[in-house]
Amino acid sequence: MPKRNTVQRRHGILERLSLHGQVQVDELAKAFETSEVTIRKDLAELEKSGVLLRRYGGAVPLPAELIQTSSDTSDSKEKVSERKKAIARAAADCIRDHNRIIIDFGTTTAALIPRLQSKRGLVVMTNSLTVANAIRELENEPTLLLSGGTWDTHSESFQGQIAEQVIRSYDFDQLFIGCDGIDLERGTTTFNELLSLSRVMADSAREVVVMAEADKIGRRIPNLELPWSAISVLITDDRMTAEQQQHIEQQGVRVVIAPSGNGE
Repeated sequence: MPKRNTVQRRHGILERLSLHGQVQVDELAKAFETSEVTIRKDLAELEKSGVLLRRYGGAVPLPAELIQTSSDTSDSKEKVSERKKAIARAAADCIRDHNRIIIDFGTTTAALIPRLQSKRGLVVMTNSLTVANAIRELENEPTLLLSGGTWDTHSESFQGQIAEQVIRSYDFDQLFIGCDGIDLERGTTTFNELLSLSRVMADSAREVVVMAEADKIGRRIPNLELPWSAISVLITDDRMTAEQQQHIEQQGVRVVIAPSGNGE
């Protein structure tokens, strides 16, 4: 197949996704005669546009219940951003000076970084270059630890046995971690099949804080990331229902609801 420009290629990816129900990076690279790096960038941009969801090694269609959410005009990118900021403010309130924390990769957890500016003597471990670079910009200069390991292009984070060994060699006060979905019965869920590092992080921290927007509650994604027994706190926004809050609190998890108003 001859090479196509970006718009044509991405349109072709969506056509294949509609036809087959899933697509794989290596197969798309061969079909469109381009690199796997280019295909991953295509899938990342298409995911940002709300037309598919990436999974390990490829992509799947956006679930029907998420299509409605993404098309809801009340959920603009600006409002989503404000919810992440509100969750980050609440998460920062949980951190004391001189705490040793882990911050996992993800846009919600990354929103926490500017809130660390007022904290003194922090030690921060991360498996994310994005988080690491943001930490380096802080004027209060937290001690930065990077997990190392094998770079995973899907999650844009370090994973694997080396990362696990590094994290196991430390003792942390808190882990701040996001998720793709929240199963009310089981715990947090993810599309990423690389689960072991998340569990090692949770085992290495005295308190596990999940940061997630309320629209992720009820997404029953097959891969269980952390069971409720491993989670200490869930911080979410004020779209959570009273029934959902009660159900999660019955699992022994403390729920913190961050108000959506501007708290700057």
